[in-house]
Amino acid sequence: MAERSVLITGGTGGLGGAVTAAFLRGGWRVVVPGREEAATEPAGSRPVRLTADLLEPAGAVRAVEVATADPAAPLRAVVNLVGGYASGGLVHETPVEEFDRMLRLNLRPTYLVTQAALPHLVAAGGGAVVCVSARAAVAPFPGAAGYVTAKAAVLAFANAVAVEYRPRGVRCNTVLPSVIDTPANRAAQPDADHRRWVSPAEIAGVIRFLAADESAPTSGASIPVYGRA
Repeated sequence: MAERSVLITGGTGGLGGAVTAAFLRGGWRVVVPGREEAATEPAGSRPVRLTADLLEPAGAVRAVEVATADPAAPLRAVVNLVGGYASGGLVHETPVEEFDRMLRLNLRPTYLVTQAALPHLVAAGGGAVVCVSARAAVAPFPGAAGYVTAKAAVLAFANAVAVEYRPRGVRCNTVLPSVIDTPANRAAQPDADHRRWVSPAEIAGVIRFLAADESAPTSGASIPVYGRA
């Protein structure tokens, strides 16, 4: 039986599947919320799935309620993977609605889920929050101001959580991927050198380490996971 739980948002995506598998192999009870209807699966060999809209406070609270429902496996980690990318024109060519959409998609679920989970992590004696930003947050490129800003905001938020909750035993770290080697990204960039991209499994290993006791001294870190890019 698992002795600790992890809540993984975006756990069904290209990166999320690898992260979910990594925690299951590590013996965690894994809770994966999604927007589609999903049956609850047996804990241990498969993740516990539920339907929740993480863009809304009630959905985030619902996800945390399921993640904390097993007293034998207290919630000890939250992994925020929900996000998205959209390219566009330069800033003066980008409608504010598109800018707002990137902020809402990348920052709002991270904020709401972390906010709902923090009291439980503190009550459990501490734990870890891992957020996913992007290399673009520290090395911007043109044509994606909304995405760049949103991922920089995720990084800033994670650092704020690290400072506020370090005295209470909760640490917060961020990974910054380059282009992730997923089928969707390969389809979008068929002529790129995919060998230089970072694989989901490689990122998943870093995330699981940041959630585990072995990384207990580390909080407020921004970890580059660029592969060979």
